[in-house]
Amino acid sequence: MKIGFTKMHGCGNDYIYVNGAEAAIDEGKKEGVVRKLSDRHFGIGGDGVIFIHSLSGEDAIADFEMEMYNADGSRAEMCGNGIRCVAKYVYDKGLTDKEKIRIASCGKVKYLDLAIKEGKVANVRVNMGAPILAVEDIPVISGQKEAIAERIEVEGKEYEMTCVSMGNPHAVVFMKTWEDLDSFAVEKIGPYFENHMRFPKRTNTEFVKVIDRNTVQMRVWERGTGETLACGTGACATVVACVLNGLTEEEVTVKLLGGELKVQWNRESNTVYMAGPAETVFDGVIEIDGMD
Repeated sequence: MKIGFTKMHGCGNDYIYVNGAEAAIDEGKKEGVVRKLSDRHFGIGGDGVIFIHSLSGEDAIADFEMEMYNADGSRAEMCGNGIRCVAKYVYDKGLTDKEKIRIASCGKVKYLDLAIKEGKVANVRVNMGAPILAVEDIPVISGQKEAIAERIEVEGKEYEMTCVSMGNPHAVVFMKTWEDLDSFAVEKIGPYFENHMRFPKRTNTEFVKVIDRNTVQMRVWERGTGETLACGTGACATVVACVLNGLTEEEVTVKLLGGELKVQWNRESNTVYMAGPAETVFDGVIEIDGMD
């Protein structure tokens, strides 16, 4: 079976995008297909695979659905960089002519404003909704109602984390002023956070250095993928955590390994907005016979 795909990225957070109407893959084989397509040596290479489905009819909750998988084949609830690329995909490929669209993922709908340049999407602003702070809904095991600056021991070292869900779980860890985030061993400590017993569904972990009241630097270990160049939901969770801890204003530039995102947590409406680029790398066709 041959399927067409598009490789895209948002700030270096890259995924393989597939039109679900053109590629009917058996549900039982999707995990294996995703792992092989995501492999950077033997496949296309990416942080995961996103299937795009057009929705129609009076009962449709959105214009499109994003069915997202991590590189390890596990299903993911949301990706801020991914959803911006879905918006670019559907507009640039003529699946919609709307500059305001709705995209659903795992039953949750996000609202996106598309900035068009020379007939193509150049930038996307996403209404990411309200952050989830209740520990049972993130989820994280805690004795408090909210996990703000809460201590956690990981591999014999004590950290302080602030936990936020943006549709998927995040643990935000702030670096000390004297610590160098560039040289911090994210690849070593990240897996221990991800699989820590306090996170029933595992977690994404953001390691953050506050630069000033409107700027932070962030590296991220993503659940099911590893360290990535960017994480949109992680950037949103980071800004929420910054505000909760009194470290920044509500509007913040988040500097990632792959670029920058603009994030605002409007406290009055309790809504998080994220804006950033979406870019197409290349289109292709791949044979998936024998993948299981």
